[in-house]
Amino acid sequence: MARGKLRIYLGAAPGVGKTYAMLSEAHRRVERGTDCVVAFVEHHHRPRTEVMLHGLEQIPRKELEYRGGTFTEMDVDAVLARRPQVALVDELAHTNVPGSRNTKRWQDVEELLAAGIDVVSTVNIQHLESLGDIVESITGVRQQETVPDEVVRRADQIELVDMSPQALRRRMAHGNVYKPDKVDAALSNYFRPGNLTALRELALLWVADRVDAYLTEYRSEHQVSAIWGSRERIVVGLTGGPEGRTLIRRAARLAEKGAGGEVLAVYISRSDGLTSASPKELAVQRTLVEDLGGTFHHVVGEDVSVAILDFARGVNATQIVLGVSRRKGWQYVFGPGVGATVARESGPDLDVHLITHDEAGKGRGLPVARGARLGRSRVVWGWLVGVAGPALLTLLLTSVTPEVGLANDMLLFLTLTVAAALLGGLYPALASAVVGSLLLNWYFTPPVHTLTIADPKNIVAIAIFVGVAVSVASVVDLAARRTHQAARLRAESEILSFLAGNVLRGETSLEALLERVRETFGMESVALLERESDVTPWTCAGRAGTGRPVERPEDADVDMPVGDHTALALTGRVLPAADRRVLAAFAAQAVVVLDRQRLQSQADQSRALAEGNRIRTALLAAVSHDLRTPLAGIKAAVTSLRSDDVAWSQEDRAELLEGIEEGADRLDHLVGNLLDMSRLQTGTVTPIIREVDLDEVVPMALGGVPEDGVELDIPETLPMVAVDAGLLERSVANLVENAVKYGPSGERVLVSASSLADRVEVRVADRGPGVPDEAKGLIFEPFQRYADAPRGAGVGLGLAVARGFAEAMGGTLEAEDTPGGGLTMVLSLPVAPGVQPTRQ
Repeated sequence: MARGKLRIYLGAAPGVGKTYAMLSEAHRRVERGTDCVVAFVEHHHRPRTEVMLHGLEQIPRKELEYRGGTFTEMDVDAVLARRPQVALVDELAHTNVPGSRNTKRWQDVEELLAAGIDVVSTVNIQHLESLGDIVESITGVRQQETVPDEVVRRADQIELVDMSPQALRRRMAHGNVYKPDKVDAALSNYFRPGNLTALRELALLWVADRVDAYLTEYRSEHQVSAIWGSRERIVVGLTGGPEGRTLIRRAARLAEKGAGGEVLAVYISRSDGLTSASPKELAVQRTLVEDLGGTFHHVVGEDVSVAILDFARGVNATQIVLGVSRRKGWQYVFGPGVGATVARESGPDLDVHLITHDEAGKGRGLPVARGARLGRSRVVWGWLVGVAGPALLTLLLTSVTPEVGLANDMLLFLTLTVAAALLGGLYPALASAVVGSLLLNWYFTPPVHTLTIADPKNIVAIAIFVGVAVSVASVVDLAARRTHQAARLRAESEILSFLAGNVLRGETSLEALLERVRETFGMESVALLERESDVTPWTCAGRAGTGRPVERPEDADVDMPVGDHTALALTGRVLPAADRRVLAAFAAQAVVVLDRQRLQSQADQSRALAEGNRIRTALLAAVSHDLRTPLAGIKAAVTSLRSDDVAWSQEDRAELLEGIEEGADRLDHLVGNLLDMSRLQTGTVTPIIREVDLDEVVPMALGGVPEDGVELDIPETLPMVAVDAGLLERSVANLVENAVKYGPSGERVLVSASSLADRVEVRVADRGPGVPDEAKGLIFEPFQRYADAPRGAGVGLGLAVARGFAEAMGGTLEAEDTPGGGLTMVLSLPVAPGVQPTRQ
């Protein structure tokens, strides 16, 4: 039975119209004769969505009892029994009521797909599991219902349902999303313009990545090698030299000129995969390209030009950025260079930029790691000199300069053998010795044109010639191999040193380390597998690369065990034995990184639990006393007013009502501080910074204190400050209320302001008992009261909230002694950009 197809409407935010779009598609399919049913659709009492259900067959929902209540869920068995062609299933990330067939609705959908039923579903971007932390940091709300990204990525079709933040807010204001009594709260919290814009960007980027995956898959299936310039992708070719930083920055500027430009830096290493450039320099360039929003890639290839072009075409690049060659002028006799070759072979679909830099024409210098090994070109030249050289020399000696003498002939042939050894190593030199000895014997040793040697001295001479040639060739080859071994060991030590430094400093995540392994050895994929015992199945703790997934170490091309129950599995090629030493170090470090990540996660959870427990304990203490006190006063006043036994006068009634009002104000203030502290603890305070005049905001913060209790001194000549007016008003209000509370009766609190350089300072000074220097930092801690502060004077959050708001706006709040006695709170705020500061 063929598996059903899944189509998902992905919403940028709640209320953009996913369900409406899904129902519209259902009507279109029904009109075409498709057997389409509504398996589960939640219209949330939205009239326009509810109307769209008319005319569609709906499968009755299944009722479940849970904790004394009745809930309805999709009846999977009924849908399977009905077997429609298409089923509509809303809210893919929904968690089913306990007792349901499956825990999550996406698991219900998997059953329908496995039964051959096509499914059309909906999900919002904030419900994708991988984006949970990002969405929480943006909105302050942790999504409890999530769906694995892979479930959505496997969908046959994904359609983005989008709407501008302004249009969505207008739609909400008109009552098309939530009920009228919930609109104001939603618009001022989750549905703020900034939140909606960030969620919209997340959705667009996620869908764009999915489109890239579709395009890559299509090009691969249809073997499309031509470049499709759907957007600018710029490949930067790196050699590991210092000029790479210049090339990366230049490519980033090119990418900025077009919308959606992408930079891909690629380093091409030769032969066995260990990097020939300095790992430290490559790490610097990797960090630079990632900081600029690009990606770093490591590719193994013998021919650098071919490798760069293959990589560029493989990623559908539109431009290539290369540096002008560092070779000196005379070195061009060996070939045109990488830049010229890439430009010639790139074709009309790839633009090639050659960028000048400070290292151009200065020579390459000695390679760092493997440069001393004899390359392919040198071996070719060695064979040419060793085989063709003696033949050309024989032609020259027999036709142009005859009768030079056997001794001189041998020296000339020996020179060619030495040259072949220096260029190509042992085997070209041996070939040169054999060919040279045969030619000497045939053409120059009497009797000529025979292999017979008449004079014994000539036999000795030829034997010495062969011996010297073989000795020189052996020495040169041994030196080349020793140099290669030393260079290889140096490269290994640099890699291990860099790896150990990063891991010990905690700078490398497990995924980044596995990607480093993959790039270093030129593999397709790398996975760290682990299991609890010898009989339990292997699980993947981390993976990098795009190769085939490996479920067991035995299935990999290379496996490196680490202990009894952990192994590093690599696919792509079989590594030589010499590389396993470095691989073993990588594997050991990968286990260390995995253990550290888990310990860090446990430590973070422990800290979060400890902090939550501390806040919970303090909150319970506040609720048990500070909140009950005003409630008791309100309760007593209301009870008195409702009593029929006492005839209250108008003055008494007014006094009791005033007490109720004061108690309610006090409760409002306490609850407001608790909510503000909660927002600060969860990091959801998002200030809206704009230019503000202090003389407009500070007076508004004094509404909660007696008029004769504050003296205000805010000069009109102060520069404007860059703050959030609401947060600033709340901070100043808390500072003034705290000063009035602890100041002596009859003494006015002074609120003044002055400018200094690029800051404006607001000072709230009282004449109270003051605070010692060692306690000035403690008074800003949540739920802290200094010394003998009376119970019922608050929950100890006013100053903590004020400092939190100040820091959220880019300001500071510190405590100082008031000259003559008392405490002064100094609120320092940044001057608005472009405003010339003045000194007051």
